[in-house]
Amino acid sequence: MTDRTTSTTPGEPTRSAAPGVFAREWRWLSLGMFSLIFLAAFEVLAVTTAMPIVAADLDGEGLYALAFSVPLAAGVVGMVIAGNWSDRSGPLPPLLAAGVLFVVGLVIAGLAQDMTVLVIGRLVHGIGGAAVIVPLYVIVARVYPESVRSRVFAGFAAAWVIPSIVGPSIAGTIAEEFSWRWVFLGVIALVLPAALMMLAPLLRVLEKVRGDRGVPWSARRIGWSMLAAGAALGVSLAAEFAEPWRWLVAVLAIIVVVIAVRPLLPVGTLRAARGIPATVLMRAVVAGAFFGSEIYLPKFLIDEYGLPAGLAGAVLTGAGVSWAAASWLQGRLDTRLSNTEVVRIGAATLAVALGGVLLIAVFTLPPVTAFAAWTIAGAAMGFMYPRFSVAVLEQSEVSQQGFNSAALTIGESLGGAIALAITALVASVTASVPFTPEFAVTAAIALVGVMLASRVRPRGAGARMEA
Repeated sequence: MTDRTTSTTPGEPTRSAAPGVFAREWRWLSLGMFSLIFLAAFEVLAVTTAMPIVAADLDGEGLYALAFSVPLAAGVVGMVIAGNWSDRSGPLPPLLAAGVLFVVGLVIAGLAQDMTVLVIGRLVHGIGGAAVIVPLYVIVARVYPESVRSRVFAGFAAAWVIPSIVGPSIAGTIAEEFSWRWVFLGVIALVLPAALMMLAPLLRVLEKVRGDRGVPWSARRIGWSMLAAGAALGVSLAAEFAEPWRWLVAVLAIIVVVIAVRPLLPVGTLRAARGIPATVLMRAVVAGAFFGSEIYLPKFLIDEYGLPAGLAGAVLTGAGVSWAAASWLQGRLDTRLSNTEVVRIGAATLAVALGGVLLIAVFTLPPVTAFAAWTIAGAAMGFMYPRFSVAVLEQSEVSQQGFNSAALTIGESLGGAIALAITALVASVTASVPFTPEFAVTAAIALVGVMLASRVRPRGAGARMEA
């Protein structure tokens, strides 16, 4: 890990004096970014809690997993465009455009009269929501000093705390007592104030965040991203085909994903080359394991234990709080534990937690055990997740910050989309054993993460684009 200390006496490093996250020069910028993350977190947790009710109301049980995989896959397109746009024009234009798309998608989903329209809304706000993240990462890299960046990313995780505590319960209550539509529409009124908080500070530091007009638009990369997203959705839709065609469609779609995603990731990502490539792949793997489990947990507790939606959604609360707490802890250990050590610890802990979730489904253990296991899973993710971003930015050239930041989130989205598609595919042929196969798949993915964790150690030079 890059040394982030200064020393006046050999052998006695001390933390360099640096302003905090809420220092005067970027206080409102930090608040605005954290507010956007807060709203995104609330939307994610609320929709995860309310979706069982949405699917039942719109007679869309068959599209349940697709409603989650669509925004993840579509987000790949948004991230590639946002990354290219950020390198070319700076992060401000793509940030504003992404915010508009996010709101439009929420309106479509909130007013949907059938599950197909809701999925379309999820696609639109998935593109916008994913595209927001890349400019935020670029802002962190260009505006904040290196010594503060890990704390900013920890702040992003902390912005999940309140939504994690109140979001699932509020969403469940709203969906049951009023209408699930307000789970989508209620977020819209808060997006504009959050965006306005960021605008003035960004205009003051415009020179720092300006792009390079010499960076060309890459129609090729955008085209590849569309192909990758479409193929990922093809994996999700494979479950709708009869035997044996579903497996043929799934395998062909996965092959297309692998081919299409290569130009969008650092060289060597698919073979886990040390440094940035392995870090991008590792984030994709743990995202698939964690988020592939998360969407089924509230439904599992509702269907198998008869819990109300508000209480079932509260399983996400413990994970959100532990995620933020663990993220804060790793920020305080940034000079004691390397990125590789943190990722190793996080990956092993996540595998244990998801193995516990699988055992709960197999043996129908008391619901409280699911709350405990998922809290541990959240801590594992919070501990290692900020380090993925820190490690990639530390090794990236300025001209590649947008590309590599986009690669991180592309990997995360495709990892989640493919994991969800595989769980849906497995579930379609094991319907007599609900939930156990889905959790078995995600536990297996977590074990892959354990095997890959040591390759996060940097090899040297920053990543370059696929030729």
